[in-house]
Amino acid sequence: MLHIIQNDPEVPPGTIINVLTIPHVVHHPYRDGHLPAPEEISALIVMGGAMGAGDILLHPFLADLKNLIRSVVAVRIPYLGVCLGGQLLAAALGAEVVSSRWEELGTLTVTQTEAGRADLLFRGISEEFCTFQWHHDSFDIPAGGVLLASSPLCSHQAFRVGNSAWGLQFHPEVTETIIRDWSAWDRTTREKADDLVAAYQAEAENYHATSRLLVNNFLTAALLLP
Repeated sequence: MLHIIQNDPEVPPGTIINVLTIPHVVHHPYRDGHLPAPEEISALIVMGGAMGAGDILLHPFLADLKNLIRSVVAVRIPYLGVCLGGQLLAAALGAEVVSSRWEELGTLTVTQTEAGRADLLFRGISEEFCTFQWHHDSFDIPAGGVLLASSPLCSHQAFRVGNSAWGLQFHPEVTETIIRDWSAWDRTTREKADDLVAAYQAEAENYHATSRLLVNNFLTAALLLP
């Protein structure tokens, strides 16, 4: 079964749930600390969060989640990490996650590398595609990892480790409601909320088409879709 980890009450799976046509379960370890065992998992999606990948003292479940990620990758269970989920994948495999290096906010274009253009995750997706970004931290690429996408402000937008684990810096799951919820986190973004939503709405059709393809590509690679 597909398992989804929601790390933050205000960072839900969003439109990813709308794409799914297969059985799945969403876990909320920020609330109860519960995580699935590797043997229960056919594929794993780990979502974002306002915390950092190293904030274990504030969020103790992150230590267990990193251990789970290492276990999943070791036995080649398909993994997709979104924003913090991508950063946790990098950190679990020994790479650095750096704060305030390549910050991005809003609806922005990402470009696939040559490896990205050949990768299963991006099958059918244009070389340049529309994303939504909301991050202060960014990941380095783990040893043996392959860079799949970049943007002008953030060199590391997506990577793959082995044949079954992917990390993303961008968000494929947002809705207008999610953008407004995140904008309310501080005064600076609160003042930009209408502009952020307007830019997102202008590209919503392309954004959602790309997001659907990406999620379905992951599920196909995980052998959960034909």
